[in-house]
Amino acid sequence: MSMNKPYKGLTDAEVAARRREHGANVLTPPAQKPWWKEFGEKFSGPLIIILLIAGVLSVGISFYEYYGLGQDWKVFFEPIGIFVAILLATGLAFLFEQKAGKAFKILNRVSDDEPVEVLRNGTMTTIPRKDVVVGDIVMLNTGDEIPADGELLDAVTLSVDESSLTGEPHCSKTIDPKDFDPEATYPSNHVMRGTKVMEGHGVMRVLRVGDATEMGKVFEEAQIDDSVKTPLNEQLDKLGRWITNASYIFAGLIIVAQIIHFLGWGAWQAWLLIVPVALFFWLVIEKFEGWSKTACVVTIVLFFCLFIAMVCGAFVLINPGADTAVWSGLLAHTLQTLMVAVTLIVVAVPEGLPMAVTLSLAYSMRAMLKTSNLVRKMHACETMGATTVICTDKTGTLTQNQMQVYKTNFFGNPSDDVLAEGIAVNSTAQLDLSGEKPQVLGNPTEGALLLWLRDRGADYQALRAGATRVAELPFTTERKYMATVVRSASGKLILYVKGAPEIVFAMCHDTAGVTRQEIDARLLEYQNQAMRTLGFAYQELREGDPATPADGRVVATGLTFLGIVAISDPVRADVPDAVAEVINAGVKVKIVTGDTPGTAKEIGRQIGLWNDAGDSDHNIITGPEFALLSDRQLRERVGDLKIIARARPLDKKRLVEALQAGGEVVAVTGDGTNDAPALRAAHVGLSMGDGTSVAKEASDITIIDNSFSSIGRAVMWGRSLYQNIQRFLLFQLTVNVAACLLVLVGSFIGTESPLTVTQMLWVNLIMDTFGAMALASLPPSPSVMHDKPRDRRASILTRPMMAELLGVGILFFAITLGFYCIFNATDVTSIPQMFHAEPKATEGMTAYEMTLLFSIFVWTHFFYMFDARCFETSRSIFRLKMSQGFWTIVAIIAVGQLFITEVAYEFFNCAPMLHTADWSFNPSGALDLLIIVAASSLVLWVPELYRLLTNKH
Repeated sequence: MSMNKPYKGLTDAEVAARRREHGANVLTPPAQKPWWKEFGEKFSGPLIIILLIAGVLSVGISFYEYYGLGQDWKVFFEPIGIFVAILLATGLAFLFEQKAGKAFKILNRVSDDEPVEVLRNGTMTTIPRKDVVVGDIVMLNTGDEIPADGELLDAVTLSVDESSLTGEPHCSKTIDPKDFDPEATYPSNHVMRGTKVMEGHGVMRVLRVGDATEMGKVFEEAQIDDSVKTPLNEQLDKLGRWITNASYIFAGLIIVAQIIHFLGWGAWQAWLLIVPVALFFWLVIEKFEGWSKTACVVTIVLFFCLFIAMVCGAFVLINPGADTAVWSGLLAHTLQTLMVAVTLIVVAVPEGLPMAVTLSLAYSMRAMLKTSNLVRKMHACETMGATTVICTDKTGTLTQNQMQVYKTNFFGNPSDDVLAEGIAVNSTAQLDLSGEKPQVLGNPTEGALLLWLRDRGADYQALRAGATRVAELPFTTERKYMATVVRSASGKLILYVKGAPEIVFAMCHDTAGVTRQEIDARLLEYQNQAMRTLGFAYQELREGDPATPADGRVVATGLTFLGIVAISDPVRADVPDAVAEVINAGVKVKIVTGDTPGTAKEIGRQIGLWNDAGDSDHNIITGPEFALLSDRQLRERVGDLKIIARARPLDKKRLVEALQAGGEVVAVTGDGTNDAPALRAAHVGLSMGDGTSVAKEASDITIIDNSFSSIGRAVMWGRSLYQNIQRFLLFQLTVNVAACLLVLVGSFIGTESPLTVTQMLWVNLIMDTFGAMALASLPPSPSVMHDKPRDRRASILTRPMMAELLGVGILFFAITLGFYCIFNATDVTSIPQMFHAEPKATEGMTAYEMTLLFSIFVWTHFFYMFDARCFETSRSIFRLKMSQGFWTIVAIIAVGQLFITEVAYEFFNCAPMLHTADWSFNPSGALDLLIIVAASSLVLWVPELYRLLTNKH
């Protein structure tokens, strides 16, 4: 670009001084956490912490049993099982998020080495973008990406695409104060880093570089982790605290009961244990909140050490002179008591829950990808179901972000050749046809005209090549039109004019039979629909006509008005239905855009958000007005706002934070860098597939097909997933209630535990988790879109769930306790023989009796899984849609249970049912298994019969 004004530029010394003062022109990347630290953070959940404590205690007890009591190596199976549960829960979450993170890396990182043309030491030179400093004189040409924020010193028909910052794809820039746009987001004589020169050329002086630029501020805000708690996290944390507190109380009761039973203490002596145990658990429940993990672990270990010392001291006072055998028995019993307490904690705390939630969310991630929702953060799957507000930008999200000809009004039947040639040659835009979809290079409005020609089979490049350009008058905001004189392919000299319709019409001698009133009426109609309009005229120049253009204007007396064209950035075809779907589902929609209030309001009308009959100025606000609102005023008004026009990048973020402060669950859609801070701050950030890389990095979900309707599908998936989470919680906690009560009652009876620790680990970790996954992998139900968003403050366990959980859990507990008492009192060799069995000579159960009890417990809960699937649907299990994963997991549970009782029975304190010790078939055991499975299936058939009789299908 030639320079018409004397600029000197910076000297080398000035460049060095400016770089020291203001820094380099680079955006500081966010600090990346090492993988090991990210993995370590997976151990911060309350359920995981309890499991770690239980695991450490279990390891200590296992070492004592192995070295102190001389038991075999199988005693280490229990702590191994606990740590396997921990590693599965944390490892799977880590692996899934790492995999998603790798697939989501920024592909188009900022190129700091891109060349920039600057003036230094009085001469033109090219330097890398990162070397630009404050004060540099930078040349700007069509197609250039602006390297830093600056003030224009010169501008010739300069147009800039600011959509990455403001959402506006076309902003005219000028240095003439009388042409400044008072409504522009940024001053008309300023240009911003990261925006692109679409037309014209200019010269700028750099004012800000690197992180100090507007783009840098947006980039920095996008990296700030606001640590917003998702609704699922809040509810699982609440549930985790509730279960943890209950498990501590149960564990304390077991400790007190077992020690009292061993020592034979009376009621007054029991207070020596009850008081410190109660004090300790009060400390755990009331004071551990907010403690570090280290402090919690140290406190618990010290308590158990002090507790053992206190028990021994009390024993000395009551039984002075006790021999070594008694002391050894006391120590062994105390440690065994601790082991029983730890087992109860393992039972009470559903350690399968973190893994089940992780796996179900991961399943949803994969399934949602098939509906064009690429999920990066797993929590976003479920959080979409709790969303109450969606804040969306306009350009590229609601609209197609490509200007198109909406309607043409040509008068006087002009020839197609004149129209096509006039549009092709009187334009500075180009079309990039190298990809699958044509891309506009230059002014987007002119590009829409070229696309219109292309759709009608006209080749604008051939038309330009066939005409010789004689003179050109570029568009300016002062003239509001542009003109080109060409030697046409027909040999004629023709003047073509294009610009503001009212200006072009006023220049015409021949108006083709149309009046100014008719033109104004058409223009008003289009302007009310937020469209841009252009007028067209032409004149065949002959000898003797005055030279044109002259003195910066068209000099012509015989212009013929051709007509007007309305151009719009059309709303995506699927958006109105998609918006109606989410609104009907109780989700509010708010538009935040850099466009004018009129344009934003019209888009709101087209998508069904704005209603002139019911909405007023109270429901729309501009960015400057929004910035003037105090926090209190914003809180009072934010619920009524539907549109924020002329918004700046951080306005959307402030809107999100205000909505969150009011208890809303906020999802944000966007495709530009300007949307990144709000995307990061929201509960769920939704970027578009063709959006900027910064927007995608800041988001939780990318809508691959750029379709707003995919957001509705994401809400449906989220709500269905939450229902599935509730169902598997119902199933898992029902199992745990029955098991917990069984172990607790067994401890008070004073006999061995009804279920061994290894059996409990199978029930909790394997069966519960796989059962939960079977429920979590169920397909979504469109009916959830008829419901309103749930209350994020409500417990994840509803009142009907609690009634079902306690009722069924206590019923199963009563059944298994009855069998437990029978097996302890009589010698049972088979179920048919059970009713006339002889009384036992010694207390305790045989291995086969333990197998029977274990099988009864597992198979009753196995069939209850089907009932949990039907919970609150009032429909038969045979009428509900099941996924292939459900039946796969059902098969895994059944095969796994048979593997445990028939192959790995020694690890689970069992005896085989289908074969004898020498692996020959055992018909009696096979009959017992058949009876247990058939009787347990009543858990399924009785509710099904009830639903049939009550016509609830």
